Amino acid sequence: MQKIVSFFKSKFYFAILIVPILLITKIHFADDNLVFNYSSLWILSSIFYLLSVIIVNKNEIKSYQIMFLIFISLTTQLSFINFDPIGSDDIYRYIWDGKVQANNINPYLYKPIDNELDSLHSDLLPAKMNFKEMKTIYFPLSQWLFFISYKISEESFWGFKFLIFISIILSYFLTYKLLKVLNHDIKNILVLILSPLIYFQFSLDGHLDAFGLPFLLSAILFYFLNKKLTSAFFLGLSFSIKPIAIVLIPIFILNEKSNIEKLKFLLISLLSFFIQFIPYIFSSNPFEAFIIYSKNWMYNGFIFTSINSLLKNNQLSRLATWGLLFIFLIPIYFRKIDLLKKIYFSLLLMIIFSPVIHPWYLSWLLILLPFVRNWSGIYLVSSVSLTSLTIFIYKTTGVWKDFYLIQMIEFIPVLALIIYELYKEFIYYNSDKLTAP
Repeated sequence: MQKIVSFFKSKFYFAILIVPILLITKIHFADDNLVFNYSSLWILSSIFYLLSVIIVNKNEIKSYQIMFLIFISLTTQLSFINFDPIGSDDIYRYIWDGKVQANNINPYLYKPIDNELDSLHSDLLPAKMNFKEMKTIYFPLSQWLFFISYKISEESFWGFKFLIFISIILSYFLTYKLLKVLNHDIKNILVLILSPLIYFQFSLDGHLDAFGLPFLLSAILFYFLNKKLTSAFFLGLSFSIKPIAIVLIPIFILNEKSNIEKLKFLLISLLSFFIQFIPYIFSSNPFEAFIIYSKNWMYNGFIFTSINSLLKNNQLSRLATWGLLFIFLIPIYFRKIDLLKKIYFSLLLMIIFSPVIHPWYLSWLLILLPFVRNWSGIYLVSSVSLTSLTIFIYKTTGVWKDFYLIQMIEFIPVLALIIYELYKEFIYYNSDKLTAP
């Protein structure tokens, strides 16, 4: 009798694991109220994702079940390859930038609305783009990927989404390899695979950050394989997609024993980032729009919003927020805790102290969760689905509203969990558990 109960219990748990992905596929059948379905299915699938992580943590998952879920995951992602974005129109800018370069024009020279680019205008572009009055904010490596996608499919989405699909496959493979190297249970890859964030932000809306994830995973993997310079090279490439992981440089440098090794790591990581600007730097300013964006944009940044409500000065609030980030990073850099936990907490703090926290930014945190499985991150990559209410209201009323109450629900539990998790790391964990390659 006990075997029968155990058998049906295992089948029930496995069925729960499939639910988040099955909910996402329902978008294919939601011709009416597409934005409502996008928002509600993202929130609902995120709730089931939390349940799935508990099941993964507490139960044995067979190898064939893991492979089946990977297959379902990739098939679902592929099914959205030519699906119009719902929650964001950033992909139009990516395709536009690719079109500009395909016509042998420096993408950093002109705004989409400038007369010099009139000959490139079509019914789709730049008409459907956001911020047509701004030059591009994206770095050269990203621009080359835009160029490749445009050469594949021109103004169609599928070329860009196909490159994203390849990046996700690489991320799955590198996660598997790193789990093996660290001697972790392979079932933990499901913490990544089952997350709705992957499907909504990459497969559906096609955000650029997917390209950076294999670079960051490669940097961590090669570091643990004791190939430090290769690690530094890939870390620099990750900055080329989005410089979120720049806070990791001190961790790797401080973990090196000699000053020469510290200097090598720093130089290689910075060189692999800055060398990409050489073709553009003498004829344009590739950082112009990025600096404007960094100085002025704000969205879903609970800590920044709270500080700014007191100081009522955008630039002063940014300085105060980055100052607080630096203060909180110092003990993480210098305390003796597990290297992967240092990486995780540093990235988490970098994200939550940012004035801009778009949902896809959290993918940089998500790829670390199979290795650390901290509930601060698991909750955050799930609760960020609540920001889809802003998208729903904007798409239906034309009013963009960033809800402070949603930010509180999203971030206050995360802050409490961070304090608890760091307390455990600093107080209870034996310092001998530090594993440096």
